[in-house]
Amino acid sequence: MHIFMADSIVSNGQVLQAHGLLVEKGRILKLAPLQELTTQAPQAPVVNFADAMIIPGLVNSHNHSFQSLLKGFCDDCDFFTWRDQALYKYAKVLSRDDIYTGALFAFGEMLKCGITTVCDFFYINDQANDNANAVIEAALDLGIRIVMARTLYDWDGAPTRFRETLHQAVKNTRDLHQEFSGNPMVSVIPAPHSLHGASTDLILAGAELAEELNTPFHMHIAEGEYERKMIEEKHGKPPIAFLDELGMLNQRLVGIHCVWLDDREISLMAERGTGLSYNPSSNMFLGDGITRIKEMLEAGIRISLGTDGGCSNNRASIIEEMRMTSLLQKVKFCNSTVTRAEDMFRMGTLNGGQNLGLPVGDLAEGFHADFTVIDLNDLSMQPRQNALKNLVYSSQPSAIRAVYVAGEKVFESGHILTVPEADIVRRVQHLTHNWTTSDRTPAL
Repeated sequence: MHIFMADSIVSNGQVLQAHGLLVEKGRILKLAPLQELTTQAPQAPVVNFADAMIIPGLVNSHNHSFQSLLKGFCDDCDFFTWRDQALYKYAKVLSRDDIYTGALFAFGEMLKCGITTVCDFFYINDQANDNANAVIEAALDLGIRIVMARTLYDWDGAPTRFRETLHQAVKNTRDLHQEFSGNPMVSVIPAPHSLHGASTDLILAGAELAEELNTPFHMHIAEGEYERKMIEEKHGKPPIAFLDELGMLNQRLVGIHCVWLDDREISLMAERGTGLSYNPSSNMFLGDGITRIKEMLEAGIRISLGTDGGCSNNRASIIEEMRMTSLLQKVKFCNSTVTRAEDMFRMGTLNGGQNLGLPVGDLAEGFHADFTVIDLNDLSMQPRQNALKNLVYSSQPSAIRAVYVAGEKVFESGHILTVPEADIVRRVQHLTHNWTTSDRTPAL
């Protein structure tokens, strides 16, 4: 049992002074004024962060960890060149150990950016679970909390490694969920890839499996305009309306991207309680467009933030996504008042936990003790006029003093404390040193 305190603590979006967190066995027992906590637990050591603010650990609600290995290999290309000459090309040859390296790389960078929970949408499955286990192993080694969104994928145009039969996909996802059912650091949810990457039967099976396992399920929806046109031509309805016709638009579903939606689709998402995981930097990087965040907020849709994969967004920072979300809406509407830093902060914390079905993203009784310590003396946090707005709009990674997951310190003063950063760099350099953007298959 420990008490953690700082100049201020952010809980439910409110900045509280002279408060502390009472933590035991990885959970928050109580958030209260410090004197109350020391009276309740007089023997508990007090960890005091001077000139600092404790915020909930940031939640990355959408990522593809192995794609971090592809940073710089197909930048500034159109979507299909990017997909075929980077994503598909290298995904075909990655070994289990390579996938582990990519996850260490992605998750290590996230810890340095204050992220304590990540949802990894993973699809190099090889009709089994060994590769997904490599990703989970990397997360556990680093000490980051992971939601494995195990992908259900059967489009015959994708690499064979991605594809499974309906029976294989359901059985393997169920087995993986059961394997980690007692581990509080790991969750497994079904993730039908998309309306173009998964058949209707497979998508329905994923939704049914989420109901059986009592989990959310995630799916890419209307990321590019081409998908919207494809679904309208094939089914006579746009993506969200088609999913609603199938009975799949519900509180368990979290749509990824949802760039190309009309007014009726936004209303349907709100009526059905469907969430959104928004990835603004990735959407910009690939030229996909701007999701209608202002209208979705007004409709009451629960929005969380993701970084997406490293080859469609070369940074792994949720604070960056908070800033980008706000600025994109301001410039789209030519109105600086359409978004608020406080709403962006909620997207990157509590809303992320809700879209993942986990008690993370807030500092409150019963939540996991996942938190990030912000150095209020960092140059990017000056002047001390409004720390929360500074965090969203001006902070740099140098302001992150420490990161705790389940009450355990995993990052401090620029250094990952679990897996040495030099080891991760060495692994990445060894793996990618002879990769090329030409058509030649790399030798690994």
